Amino acid sequence: MNITELYQLYTQTYLVDTDTRKIRKGSIFFALKGDNFNGNEFAAKAIKSGARYAVIDEEKYHTLTNTIMVGNVLETLQKLANFHRKQLNIPIISLTGSNGKTTTKELINAVLSKKYATAATSGNLNNHIGVPLTLLSMTPKTEIGIVEMGANHLKEIEFLCSIAEPNYGLITNFGKAHLEGFGDFEGVIKAKSELYDFLRLNKGTVFINTDDALQVKQSSGINAIEFNGIAIKFVEASPFVKVQFKNVIIESKLIGKYNYNNIAVAVAVGNHFNVPETDIKNAIENYTPVNNRSQIIQKGTNKIILDAYNANPSSMQAALENFAQLKDENKVVFLGDMFELGKDSKIEHEKIANLAVSCNFSKVFLIGKAFSTTSVKNAYVSESFESFKNSTNYSNINNATILIKGSRGMALERLLDLL
Repeated sequence: MNITELYQLYTQTYLVDTDTRKIRKGSIFFALKGDNFNGNEFAAKAIKSGARYAVIDEEKYHTLTNTIMVGNVLETLQKLANFHRKQLNIPIISLTGSNGKTTTKELINAVLSKKYATAATSGNLNNHIGVPLTLLSMTPKTEIGIVEMGANHLKEIEFLCSIAEPNYGLITNFGKAHLEGFGDFEGVIKAKSELYDFLRLNKGTVFINTDDALQVKQSSGINAIEFNGIAIKFVEASPFVKVQFKNVIIESKLIGKYNYNNIAVAVAVGNHFNVPETDIKNAIENYTPVNNRSQIIQKGTNKIILDAYNANPSSMQAALENFAQLKDENKVVFLGDMFELGKDSKIEHEKIANLAVSCNFSKVFLIGKAFSTTSVKNAYVSESFESFKNSTNYSNINNATILIKGSRGMALERLLDLL
């Protein structure tokens, strides 16, 4: 079966599923493979659960009339998504960056959905599977698509752009993330700029922050909308970010000055697509971060800033510097290891440990194998979460403002059960 024929089946419901636990009636099930599973084995179950067809790539599972045999299920999913994108006569906005991708994507979606029927990446499903699924979630009723793109190696963004074919794009920032895969910071810049390269080649439009010299340099030659050039001003972050857009004050539920740019670009995108100012204000003010991203939690006498979804040297530095600026007197930080830093891991953890101590917080806790190798003094250091848990150094923390930040693999939200 070729892509055109498969597309005709897809347009019967515009539903694609990859998980037999979440089959929707009438969908097409794509039997993807992973390191520890083979989706072909679940094709019959998917059909029994309500899928109309199952796309497979192993002959021995081709036992039902509504299984569709292809050479490679993943490649077929990607080709179908690109074929569908070519039929969609709508703006596609793609975004990438080292920090803030998901928050920015959700803010943009919140703003644009005030006026348009939008479809956006779910959660952080931003890879070679997530991007096709995002595109295939769009229907003839969709008016604007928002596609988040993640990468930890060169050429990944280039490949995702070839599938999504965006005509608008933005890079939140260039930071020290996934250095193990990119090699070094120059590798990060080159990889993220693959989005700019696509837009330049295809005469697209980019939203840029002209205060970021790298964005200005890397986006040269592309039609640009400067989102700090349309009367968006930072007002304060104490702790929530407040901005002014034209004559409107927007009071967000996001903490940290580093979130100002995420808000500003969402405002700029909304402004470009003619969303009324009052709707932009309402969308941003009603957006509440979830999933361990800059959440403020009151527990007993302590106010906790939970930012434990992810961490890299750039985001860790920004979080610490913002935390240091808060006027609260009794400030305590819990930092967990930063992953995927490769050969730069030791030096980057050393820098962050020294920065944390230099801020003169009431207490600094460093948790993880990488942090335990640093030479920092005046901090409580634990090699693992278990060894930290078995200590008593964190007991009797009261009337404090607490920052919790670390890479996803550290799962520092577990601290909430201890504090």
